[in-house]
Amino acid sequence: MKSTGAEIIMKCLVRQGVTTIFGYPGGANMPLYDALFGYSKKVRHILVRHEQAATHAAEGYARATGKPGVCFATSGPGATNLVTGIADAKMDSTPLVCITGQVAAHLIGSDAFQEVDIVGITKPITKWNIQVTNASQIEEAIHSAFYHATEGRPGPVLVDIAKSAQLEMGEYKKIPLKHQLVHKTNNAVDTIQKAAEILNTAKKPLVIVGHGAIISNAQKELLLIAELTNAPVACTLLGISAIPASHPQYVGMVGMHGHYAPNVLTNEADVVVAVGMRFDDRVTSTLATYAPHARIIHIDIDAKEINKNVKNVLGICMDAKEALVRIAPFLKKQNYAEWLQQFKKNHAIEQETVITPQIHPDNSILRMAEVIHILSDISKGNALIVSDVGQNQMMVARYYKFEKWNHYFSSGGLGTMGFSLPAAIGAQIASPSEQVISISGDGGFQMNIQELATIAQEHVPLKMVILNNGYLGMVRQWQQLFFDKRYSFTTMHNPDFIAIAQAYGIQGKKVAERAMLKQELSTMLSHRGAYLLEIDVEQEGNVFPMIAPGASVSDVRLS
Repeated sequence: MKSTGAEIIMKCLVRQGVTTIFGYPGGANMPLYDALFGYSKKVRHILVRHEQAATHAAEGYARATGKPGVCFATSGPGATNLVTGIADAKMDSTPLVCITGQVAAHLIGSDAFQEVDIVGITKPITKWNIQVTNASQIEEAIHSAFYHATEGRPGPVLVDIAKSAQLEMGEYKKIPLKHQLVHKTNNAVDTIQKAAEILNTAKKPLVIVGHGAIISNAQKELLLIAELTNAPVACTLLGISAIPASHPQYVGMVGMHGHYAPNVLTNEADVVVAVGMRFDDRVTSTLATYAPHARIIHIDIDAKEINKNVKNVLGICMDAKEALVRIAPFLKKQNYAEWLQQFKKNHAIEQETVITPQIHPDNSILRMAEVIHILSDISKGNALIVSDVGQNQMMVARYYKFEKWNHYFSSGGLGTMGFSLPAAIGAQIASPSEQVISISGDGGFQMNIQELATIAQEHVPLKMVILNNGYLGMVRQWQQLFFDKRYSFTTMHNPDFIAIAQAYGIQGKKVAERAMLKQELSTMLSHRGAYLLEIDVEQEGNVFPMIAPGASVSDVRLS
């Protein structure tokens, strides 16, 4: 059956189960949008106000559903505006299918109007990309894109399609879909048994859970391992919400601004089991002094990650869920009462010196930590929180007590300011029954503030919190601690955020006093539509504990 190339694209997307697309039309993808017009009953298109927001919204959608997020952009600046979000998705292993328009095939290479080599630009930050110049290539390219986005370690892919190929007639053949490969691994039964044996003989084990465990949907398996072994379980930043905060084995977050106990005691552990995490520098700090006494068992689906940063005694290249299923029958429950008591002791130190003063301050100035603490209490730890990057991100990670699986989204590897608002839009659209809350600083919120228009037009009932300290807070903290308080261009002169929201028809309120805080948070959560709550917080507040650059994870600053 003959169809235009644009029509073939849409048929392929529908066949792949795509029901939501985030994008922005332009000259080079106009034929695709013309074809999309006829699919309005099958596919919902979200018109963002900036192409970067399309990628972040697609990320939020992908992380909420486990399916690839899909975004459209035109050629030239439309395509290049996707780059930050693509890089973000690559770092955080988020499956995206990005489809860009390109100038007509006969113009490629001529520096035509709005021509950019987006395939060349994105090659280092995609799992796979391709340029299509005729309609006969489209079907294979689209289905290959979905295959590569989800096969093994997920990530972003890009299909760049010439405008002439979108207009050209071609045959839609309904070719067989590609199936996932069965990976050859080093995981014979004796390897799995060896991992269990190491863990069974440990005196001071520590399980560290990363984003890979969430991607693999290993919820039940993680809880089973925790309860089978009785070992303490910590999370990386993107591993947060892999295990309920109230679980007796959960000991907190590791990393630069993680909790005191798991950081300090990493260097006393004799076995570390890393599940779906990559030992990045924010977790390990100085590699030479990281976990010096530990035999490390590393479980990761990406063979390139094993032994990349830290040397392990056993690498298991396998999907996290499958690995945990295989190990579980060989595990024996141990009594780690004394070891767990060390975590409680160190947590008590942090509670007294850091946590209590932050959530129950003795002055009238509101603090980020108390805002997040109260929000956690009111929502019972059940909200899906999408944080931005900076102090607000670390405060959410530290003070929101996540009780539900896969309910914390943030930009981890790339650390992209402006991530929260569009990613939360995607998450809310993917999960309409969930209470989704975007939490940003005043700096990050303004990076994609234009997406308030998307929220209004699409009637997205998103709740938004701005923690306004009048600074680029995390940069200012580093300037205070390491640059003698030379606050070079980190002061923010902000607009009236509530008036801006109201201009889009979105209700909101500004809070500057503690007496109003709990009530206004409750009002926001109970509001039926979108709502913006701006909260003035301590201007020069810092995030502690903190591992200074070059320090060991056990050399944690509490102030």
